[in-house]
Amino acid sequence: MQIENFKIFADLVETKSFSKSAKLNGITQSAVSQQARAMERHFKTLLIDRSQKQFQLTREGHGVYDAAKEMLHTYEKLLCELQEMKKVISGTIRISTVYSIGLHELPPFIKKFLHDFPSVNVRIEYRRSNLVYEDILHNAVDFGLVAFPVKMRQIEMVPFRNDHLVLITHPGHPLAKRHEIEVKDLAGQRFIGFDPDIPTRKAVDQIFRENKLECEPVMEFDNIETVKRAVEIDHGISIVPQATVTQESSAGTLAVLPFKGREFTRPLAILHRKGRVLTPAMKKFIETLGLDLPEMRNA
Repeated sequence: MQIENFKIFADLVETKSFSKSAKLNGITQSAVSQQARAMERHFKTLLIDRSQKQFQLTREGHGVYDAAKEMLHTYEKLLCELQEMKKVISGTIRISTVYSIGLHELPPFIKKFLHDFPSVNVRIEYRRSNLVYEDILHNAVDFGLVAFPVKMRQIEMVPFRNDHLVLITHPGHPLAKRHEIEVKDLAGQRFIGFDPDIPTRKAVDQIFRENKLECEPVMEFDNIETVKRAVEIDHGISIVPQATVTQESSAGTLAVLPFKGREFTRPLAILHRKGRVLTPAMKKFIETLGLDLPEMRNA
């Protein structure tokens, strides 16, 4: 048995999917199935209970999985220690992020990081919030970036920064003439929102509920860029993170208004799987973000 066999098996157990395990390891679904059967032949015991409709391990399968995780952790730790001895900062960092953070909050940090460590390859995937958590849990990425983070037992969550929520309108909209806005002034306005399952939409809905306003969006989109374009052509107004509209504000294509006497914030956080061994490149990336993870304090 090679270390790759245990990695594929561990991914299969955690994703409960032959196709997802195949994708994580760059092989075919058939190859994953063959690897699992090869392990069963090697250990002379069934590891997967194939009598069940859903993916389930046998008692022996659980034992092999636990041992595989321990071996993989030790192996990853060894690789990191060898890199640190050589003072090598290289490799690949995989990041899963929601659109707004990836497009507007992350770029200056990525630019600095790549300037300081040109031997590191950074791969960024833009995902809906729920899929970022799934990517972390399945070890498909090293870090995730989300807004309004949700605590989960298997995920380490570290606060990144807070962004302010502001109102945006077309420059010719009547509300655009004001320097600030009250929430009650939004009553009766055509509102453009995010899809209902997006955390920022949930936060906006909460603002309306707290102020006893009923607001049914005339349009709903799954990303910040489309929301902004709809407001730019005066289809309605919207509430968005301030950091996402700095360019449009400077260019005069959108009017950006703060809320009078109120401060609505959007907390951002970086996520990673608990117990994950951080490579030297990952540690430097976290330092570039100005953060400090528990694993780094204990290193």
